[in-house]
Amino acid sequence: MSIHLMLAAAYLPKEVINKTQKMVLMKIADSADDQTLLARPGLERMMAWAGVGEKQCITVVTELVGLGFVERVEVGRVGRRAEYKVFPHGVPPIPTTEELIERRRIAQRAPKNPRLARQAQRRKPSAAARTQQDVAAREEARAAMEAANEGGLPQGNPGSGGERVSGGEPGRFPQGNREGSRAETPSFPSPSSFLPYPPTPTAGAARESGGAVDRDPPSGCVKHSKPVGNCRGCGTNPRAGREQARREAAAGQHVSQQQWLREFFAEQARRVADTDSEALEMARQRTKELARLGRMESSNSGSL
Repeated sequence: MSIHLMLAAAYLPKEVINKTQKMVLMKIADSADDQTLLARPGLERMMAWAGVGEKQCITVVTELVGLGFVERVEVGRVGRRAEYKVFPHGVPPIPTTEELIERRRIAQRAPKNPRLARQAQRRKPSAAARTQQDVAAREEARAAMEAANEGGLPQGNPGSGGERVSGGEPGRFPQGNREGSRAETPSFPSPSSFLPYPPTPTAGAARESGGAVDRDPPSGCVKHSKPVGNCRGCGTNPRAGREQARREAAAGQHVSQQQWLREFFAEQARRVADTDSEALEMARQRTKELARLGRMESSNSGSL
């Protein structure tokens, strides 16, 4: 048993080896010799130490061989354990407390998801961040502008001389449209389109000419004070119409099936009557009974 090799395996970082691999490696190191680094731990003890099954334990040992922590010296056989060599390329040193603290700090500074971490450094901003002095200077400039405009709205004609509008009220109103006004009073220009105007939205409600009431009179249930075209109680809505059509189709299919059964029974009875005289009378009675049932069904459907 080698405590030094087991501690060296226990302090390997998680970026290099996972938990199951570390447990199997610690068991192999625990069974190794300090001088030769050879170990014969046994499959059962490695399985019990790591808490895994047989197949997973063999897979973990193969992974340790691939990582270079273990080397197979002798393959196991029936009745003979396999022999391994721990750390064939050199025993790693046991880290100190300072090294462990630095390793933890590096892990804390590392991104949680390295695949989504920013690869390149952030570029320098084109403009410096706005400070409190910048905000104060902007507010002072705004206050100065408001103080300059306290006398009223900004002057729209700051020029002088002939560019300015002459003071005083206008002497007369614009002439407007002389062609459309005989008294030479201002008026709006005549419309360029001679098409008739469309009816107003309330023309149909007021029963005016051109409304939808004159062209398309309402149709539907007449049991109400005003005819409506969608009444579920009276069966004038589309859903009730579809249900009525389905019922009529089912009733027609039922009648056709009954008619086919009557014809089938009549044909069967006729064939039996041709070979048996007694069956002829029974076929006649059966035909009469079917005819009577058909008349009763037709009378019942007519009453409904």
